[in-house]
Amino acid sequence: MRALNLHAGLLLALCAVACVEPEDKASRVHDFRVLGLATEPPELMAPACDASAESGAALAAPVTFRALLVDPSGGGRAIDYSLWACADPDDQTCADTAQRVLLAQGSTTEAELSLPLRPGDAHVEDGTPLLARVLQADPYQGLGGLRMPLVLHARAGGEQVYAQKLMVFSCPLVPGMNANQNPVLPELNLDGAPWTARTVPEPHGLGPFVVTLDDLTDRQEAYVVPGLRQESVRLTESWKVSWHASFGEFSPEETGGAGLGGEPGRHRTEWKPPEQGGDAREVLIWAVVRDGRGGQSWVGRRARWSP
Repeated sequence: MRALNLHAGLLLALCAVACVEPEDKASRVHDFRVLGLATEPPELMAPACDASAESGAALAAPVTFRALLVDPSGGGRAIDYSLWACADPDDQTCADTAQRVLLAQGSTTEAELSLPLRPGDAHVEDGTPLLARVLQADPYQGLGGLRMPLVLHARAGGEQVYAQKLMVFSCPLVPGMNANQNPVLPELNLDGAPWTARTVPEPHGLGPFVVTLDDLTDRQEAYVVPGLRQESVRLTESWKVSWHASFGEFSPEETGGAGLGGEPGRHRTEWKPPEQGGDAREVLIWAVVRDGRGGQSWVGRRARWSP
């Protein structure tokens, strides 16, 4: 196995087949979408940067692939899916049949898809390990960690979406490197009151209504990457959260990250119903968190809104 490091994180790219209207917003979920993709764990790290059987077994370990499928107007219709792994991160649909492997396919009516996989053990048609093809396609030859594209093709009625997740395979090139863990959000608050999975608040009027997160500073992992001279460089995650709703929209649509001076961004946003209002209804919201190096997770909440 070539020496790998952890400089590069995962990339999430959501690519809808249909055109998106100019006034459309990411936080306004009115059609079928894939809002989040995650693997548990988000990274497979070999115990050493060598070609031993132990290192190979670590990279071929099982993972759980998860997808957040949101279909607010579908009425519980079936969602058909195919999950592919391929070699080229630029192939966002895994269209090259000689460089791809079908990992799973089926149908679901659930909002969350969960599939057990062994992507590191996949082989293409001619018997070559897919990870070897990933290495061949990598312009850095593994120096940024090997990132295998996992592409979900999901279809609901006449709507379809391709969503790409890069699965990271690495090894500890310098002391202190550890495999990444998925981020876990703290509690949400609506207008200062706790908003848990068991509480269903009843906002009234046109708002806007303030949504915040409890402090998550101590949840952001410190981690190590190799420096230019192969020394250990210590960094700290700076999580970003994207916000989505089945009715109305959020502003800002993304919170967190790092400011110009490196200080962490605030996790405060406002949810606002449409100006024309409408009838009272249940509103679903989703908060999707990314840790900046491949880890991802999400939470969902409900509210009963009235004009």
